[in-house]
Amino acid sequence: MTVDPTHPDLKSKNKDSSIIDATKFHFLGGADEVGNVGCLIEDDTTTRVLVDYGLAPTKPPRYPSPSPPVDNVILTHAHIDHIGMTPWLTGSYDSNLHGTKLTADVSEIMWSDTYKISDIEGYPLGWDRRDMEMALDSWIPHEFREWFEIGNWNCRLHRAGHIPGAAMIEILTPHKRILWTGDIDTRNSPNVQGAKPVKCDILCMEGTYGGRNHKPRREEEERFVKRILQVVSRGGIALVPAFASGRGQDVLRILHKNTPHLEVHYDGMGTRVTRHWMKNPQFIHEPKELESAFRWSRRVSGKSDRKKALNGDVIVTTSGMLDGGPAIWYLNRLRHNQANAILLTGYQAEGSGGRKLIEERHIEIFGKRIHIPLEYDKYDLSNHADHNSLIKFASECEPSDIILFHADPEASREISKSIPREIRVHCTTNNSPIIIPHDRE
Repeated sequence: MTVDPTHPDLKSKNKDSSIIDATKFHFLGGADEVGNVGCLIEDDTTTRVLVDYGLAPTKPPRYPSPSPPVDNVILTHAHIDHIGMTPWLTGSYDSNLHGTKLTADVSEIMWSDTYKISDIEGYPLGWDRRDMEMALDSWIPHEFREWFEIGNWNCRLHRAGHIPGAAMIEILTPHKRILWTGDIDTRNSPNVQGAKPVKCDILCMEGTYGGRNHKPRREEEERFVKRILQVVSRGGIALVPAFASGRGQDVLRILHKNTPHLEVHYDGMGTRVTRHWMKNPQFIHEPKELESAFRWSRRVSGKSDRKKALNGDVIVTTSGMLDGGPAIWYLNRLRHNQANAILLTGYQAEGSGGRKLIEERHIEIFGKRIHIPLEYDKYDLSNHADHNSLIKFASECEPSDIILFHADPEASREISKSIPREIRVHCTTNNSPIIIPHDRE
């Protein structure tokens, strides 16, 4: 990745007319799209912060625009669409990375996996292992609700409810109080408690599920468990593709609680992520229950364990979108027995293996387009707040301005229509700054 020297934000830290008496938000990615997040925030105090710097793991990946020099980056959580390009920052600018300890601990796994996939698939990444090592040495971890200074601003992190360790960011400038939600869920889920509103002047809020509401979580979990039992009772194996950080651990908790008699195998990167979670119990809702569920599952650590899993009841494994990982190995073997079934528990991005399965009943396995005759089902176990929850959260924060991001244009429009009229709503686009004057009340 190269930086254009004419980039409008490549300036000295002196005041300039575009940001005097205003706070400026410049999205490098993640504005009118889901994922790929990166946003520069700055004002007339000469303070500048970059929030998140990810990539969208599509084929090919979508990257944010190059960032200008930045000393401090705050990372909300360790999902690739929020941290995937961060090593480029530390390699280029020696930036400090702020976040929770759990986000810092899990980042090594996520970056290593991103580097490996980039190498296998031949996509450019813009950073190498040396940059990653520098990034790992650049972390400055913070506790929830602990104030820390960046330039002329005071900042602190709040629980975001999305995954353990995920944080909202409260920024207190001399002029405005800003709340950046990151990815949030206001509901409690098996492993983390929900986000709570924070009073602010400017609310930067994700809008992934704008215009859409979730089914009641308990009902969806019950439907999921019932389907698992149906598949097992007819002699089949339930393959559950699950994201490594968040969904897989939730599924384990659900199965351990409701089907303790089943033989459940757990494979993929999620096993390593879970071990980091258990070393940071302060971020986990009922951490002993997570530990019990993890030890109850049969962790897969090699080829012999995978063969054993083919004689079990349930296989929980990455990749959550059937884009690779052990899930493809299992699917290639399970597809021959129509008693087996695939239970999708997460969002299936356009172009992903899971989306192709749904739309075409085919998937690419080891370079070949293969018909999959198995039954499949989808379950809404999302860890994002839905439309009604976002509107309620926004109203309770009582901002004068809301900036929507991490949402497609239609989702942003739906949220905008539901926000109280006294609140100014800004729908963002990448590389088009939003400037909020300080004299607004």
